[in-house]
Amino acid sequence: MIELEIDDSRIARLSLNRPDVHNAFNAELIAELARVFGEIAEAGDVRALVLTGSGKSFSAGADMNWMRGMARAGEAENRADAAGLAAMLRKLDELPCPTVARVNGAAMGGGVGLVACCDIAVAGANARFALSEVRLGLIPATIAPFVLARIGAGQARRWMLTAERFDALKAREIGLVHEVTEPDQLDEMIDRITGAVVETGPVASSECKKLIRALSATSFSAME
Repeated sequence: MIELEIDDSRIARLSLNRPDVHNAFNAELIAELARVFGEIAEAGDVRALVLTGSGKSFSAGADMNWMRGMARAGEAENRADAAGLAAMLRKLDELPCPTVARVNGAAMGGGVGLVACCDIAVAGANARFALSEVRLGLIPATIAPFVLARIGAGQARRWMLTAERFDALKAREIGLVHEVTEPDQLDEMIDRITGAVVETGPVASSECKKLIRALSATSFSAME
């Protein structure tokens, strides 16, 4: 369900590998991602993680077949699955090494959550986005903390409440992604960013991530 390669520069490239369902989440994929994120964190020598999707999509969010199964499940099972998804996203958000989302196509629902958890996001000009949960009669509760930290409450209200699709340029405008490039230049930009990362001090970059999280948490607490 995933493909992971780590090159000589200790750059990890992880691809969601369910192209037949646009790399949608199910319980198995979530567990596999959580395991790999944990292993990368424990290894301590990975300089950067690049996260992308196989095929034409980045991630369509939750697998509809999985969601239908959860609709028939009990409350305890639903809570356990939601907790598993939240824990996986938290592991990505808190990885010690810099993380880069390579958004090669559609990112919907939980796929937007993955983008928001990455430190840096680069999208192909063909990428499309949506916080689509309310259209399905759901709320984006699990991804909301990460999305709000990325784009702010004002933009979250706009896009979470309408579930409208938006393009890569709009994603850059609202702060969801940092860079937009032509699809055939996506890897060139990713290589440039990861090349800059490997020139930094690994301990300093890890501590910098902790500092940003701490200051962000302080800012949110001050507004409560």
